[in-house]
Amino acid sequence: MQAITPATPAVSAAVSPLAATFVNIAAYKFITLADTEAMRPLYQEQCLALELKGTILLTPEGINMFLSGTREHIDSFLAWVRSDERLADLEWKESLSNEQSHKRMLVKLKKEIITMRMPLIQPELGRAPSVDAHTLKRWLDAGVDDAGKPVVMMETRNAFEVDVGTFNNTLDYRIDKFTEFPAVAAAHKEELEGKTVVTFCTGGIRCEKAAIHMKEIGYDSVYQLDGGILKYFEEVGGEHYTGDCFVFDYRTALNPKLEPTETVQCFVCRAVVTPRQQLAPEYVYEVSCPHCYGKKTS
Repeated sequence: MQAITPATPAVSAAVSPLAATFVNIAAYKFITLADTEAMRPLYQEQCLALELKGTILLTPEGINMFLSGTREHIDSFLAWVRSDERLADLEWKESLSNEQSHKRMLVKLKKEIITMRMPLIQPELGRAPSVDAHTLKRWLDAGVDDAGKPVVMMETRNAFEVDVGTFNNTLDYRIDKFTEFPAVAAAHKEELEGKTVVTFCTGGIRCEKAAIHMKEIGYDSVYQLDGGILKYFEEVGGEHYTGDCFVFDYRTALNPKLEPTETVQCFVCRAVVTPRQQLAPEYVYEVSCPHCYGKKTS
């Protein structure tokens, strides 16, 4: 396929972050992209012209992006992206902030949208069944799905993300990286027989790959939460969920209203530090936190 020919968007004058409300989007699509090297400079050019900040991953298996900008510029960029017929149905999730959620703009070439090291998983060739937020809430209200099977929520995120917040009574196997998930899913398959398992993550990417893998190894009733936690917050709110949702930008965590919280990451060790932990004497801004106080750091 040919690379996208960029449009010439109307770019307004720079807006002071102190006076503007910014739109933050998360979007991805699994689709074969054979021309990522040609796409990269075009995406870089558009993002620079529209003063966007964030990260875009271009991979042979698809695209993943987290971007922040003014409403006008985000809308212009999305219209430009969707002018590529391969990405015409790209969907995204939004939140608002008073400053851009990222500090710089990166367009990267990667082998996978999210590293799993399971090359036989190709979501473009067939997705696992998904469940939307409203249906999931109804299932969780009842404790069973529409067929009467008990519903079990399964984390696909890393342990430090889960500690910020998760669905009630979820299965959390305390993985440190997504490449550990396939072995965990296989190890617990028998104990989940007869139940409907719903995998979830922040925005839908990890749980989509996870659900496909689980079907391939023999899970008979597995779904992914369409759009992940952020879409659930957007459409349903925080019912059946305790805490906030970790996000990979300066905001650190969003509450069920998709508002930034007081949770931060330690400047030194990158551990998540809750508001309560920030009251501890071991927490000194840009010096230490209760997780790394007194420890040697490289």
